[in-house]
Amino acid sequence: MQQRIEDGSVPAGTSHSALEQLRQLIGQHAGEPGKPLPTERDLSERFGVGRREIRRALDVLEEEGRIWRKQGKGTFIGPEAPAQPLILQTLPRQSNLFEVMEARLQIEPGLARFAAMRATAEQVALLQRLLERVRTIDSCDADQIELWDSAFHRAIAEAAGNRLLLGLFDAVDAIRRDESWQNLRTQARTQERLDNYDDHHQRIVNHIAAHQPNEAARVMREHLLSLQQALITAVSDNEGEDQ
Repeated sequence: MQQRIEDGSVPAGTSHSALEQLRQLIGQHAGEPGKPLPTERDLSERFGVGRREIRRALDVLEEEGRIWRKQGKGTFIGPEAPAQPLILQTLPRQSNLFEVMEARLQIEPGLARFAAMRATAEQVALLQRLLERVRTIDSCDADQIELWDSAFHRAIAEAAGNRLLLGLFDAVDAIRRDESWQNLRTQARTQERLDNYDDHHQRIVNHIAAHQPNEAARVMREHLLSLQQALITAVSDNEGEDQ
């Protein structure tokens, strides 16, 4: 039995954890549009995360069109089940942030390229909505930044239309989100860098919308190289403080 905190909810995990488990729950009910989801309290207890994290995860799923809400009635599975990647059980589960960035540099420019070739108008609209949500987040709210940034990049992976690559993306993204690296990622995040990343994101969306695969891949690579350099700088700064 999990220990409860004063408001009766269970101790909070991450919004990513809630989102991942909700995706799995919805996937179990593919082909059942309109099926009600359990209450936020029940989901909180079932998944071992706080109700705030449940609400944040549901916000992402609602933006993606996976669920819909009706005031006073509850939350319901949307008309379309989320894309299900192939299960890749043989992928290594031990890694580090720099191996993750190397993998992202190999995978995500290709995903952006395919997205520019295959994305529908609805998928482009979703990317723009997710980007707008990223822009509204307080720069101090690391949980929200991680949640919506990951949702944005995953939407590109889905728009690429390749389940194997989507599965690879999910595996790498799960390693990237490991909580043991949260502090380093937070240190690597500044307002100037966030503004730069926002510019990258918008340019990627523009190229996908214009069906410009080479340009979309190029800007995605530029974006990931910036992230990689920010992490290298954060590690170097930490090592300097320890000396």
